[in-house]
Amino acid sequence: MSPTEFKAMLKAENFGEIVNVDRPVGYAMGEHQHPFEACALVTAGDITLLIAGVSTRYAAGDIFRLAAATPHEESVGASGVSYLAGRRLVSAS
Repeated sequence: MSPTEFKAMLKAENFGEIVNVDRPVGYAMGEHQHPFEACALVTAGDITLLIAGVSTRYAAGDIFRLAAATPHEESVGASGVSYLAGRRLVSAS
């Protein structure tokens, strides 16, 4: 999927904020969570997410989704990572 197609998909799914994220070689973040739902397209390099004890690596061309308030860890590979991410705030019901 191209970045243009990905952005169109995010808009169709009502993701209001779309950002480019770049993380350098050696970047790692311990367990944390976000107040928004995320959907991202990896455009270069790779990132590994650790969620509930399960480690999953995402490389260029892969899409990952992360529900709001999901505890997770992040680490990037030997080339760093770049990704295009949509963020959608989840309202309290």
